[in-house]
Amino acid sequence: MTLNLRVMAPNRIVWNSEVEEIVLSTNSGQIGVLPNHAPLLTALDIGIIKIRLNGEWSTMALMGGFAMIDNNGMTILVNEAEKATEINPQEARENYKMAQKDLAKAEGGKQKIEANLAFKRAKARLEAIDVISFPVSN
Repeated sequence: MTLNLRVMAPNRIVWNSEVEEIVLSTNSGQIGVLPNHAPLLTALDIGIIKIRLNGEWSTMALMGGFAMIDNNGMTILVNEAEKATEINPQEARENYKMAQKDLAKAEGGKQKIEANLAFKRAKARLEAIDVISFPVSN
């Protein structure tokens, strides 16, 4: 049994197909979604989505948004999304290191918030390509 997954960004449809399982980051933690999941509307955090199709896992970096689960389908509206296959590993590593440095030297509320968001985006891109492994925090 499968469920239909649609991931839509403002400028394109990133994913639209039947999948077996989905794991994604919400504002309240990770959730797993299988066929016949209860209806749900949730805000998404910056993070990754793992998608199982034909027994194989794919990943994508999501830059925040909303997910709606209903009638064996999930629709995700995001600000931005990148499939792992679209991410340049070297560029992702460089962006992550730069974001770490910017976060460490950020001063003032606005600068810290912006640096933290840039760091979360860079971290999500790296997680999507499995370049580094982050422990799951509770």
